[in-house]
Amino acid sequence: MKKNPLKRELIQTKDGSKTLIIKDLEETYHSKHGALQEANHVFIDNGLKLVNDYEINILELGFGTGLNVLVTFDEYLKKNKIQKINYFGVEKYPIFLQEASELSYYELFPDKKLQDLSLKIHETEWEKLIQLDVNFYLKKIKDDFFNIKNLDLPLIDIVYFDCFGARVQPDLWEKEIFEMVADKMKTGGLLTTYSSKGSVRRALQDLGFDVEKKQGPPGKREMINAWKK
Repeated sequence: MKKNPLKRELIQTKDGSKTLIIKDLEETYHSKHGALQEANHVFIDNGLKLVNDYEINILELGFGTGLNVLVTFDEYLKKNKIQKINYFGVEKYPIFLQEASELSYYELFPDKKLQDLSLKIHETEWEKLIQLDVNFYLKKIKDDFFNIKNLDLPLIDIVYFDCFGARVQPDLWEKEIFEMVADKMKTGGLLTTYSSKGSVRRALQDLGFDVEKKQGPPGKREMINAWKK
């Protein structure tokens, strides 16, 4: 495997699913209380399930391990593929294929198509819209989050705001980045995130979002849903 500039290591979370940790920062890609539980709670139960349009454009910051793509595809299958999903994932520092393999996310899903996708999503070409299924498309974008203002995207229905925490990357939780994100969203669009910081709520409210605190995933008391007005 290539030298890892972020010195990531594999750990197991409390629900049995795995994630990565950046040892120098002591920052995990997912909650230690349960990577799979967190992804489903924040981005599916309080994200995708709340939007009933036929065609849904999803923007994820950042793509990371790909787990959020997989739980989204799982929900798409549960809905019998009746929704069309266009998924755009932005990531500056992609994980390596060997790391994706060691995460063993194929073990989390019984569906064979999903098992195959656990690695395929990391093998697909960057900057190209790839059809993963009849109504599911993925485009991975290798870029800095602060360049999203220059990205050519359709109007976004749901934002999965899954950046590293404010402790290690405070600039990703300030008004400037949320304003760029808001400009990419359609009116009525939803931003969902595991964070419940007061400064984040205020920044979103200042930008005209209708912000509500929701029950958080295991190990976290609250999270945020924000609807663009």
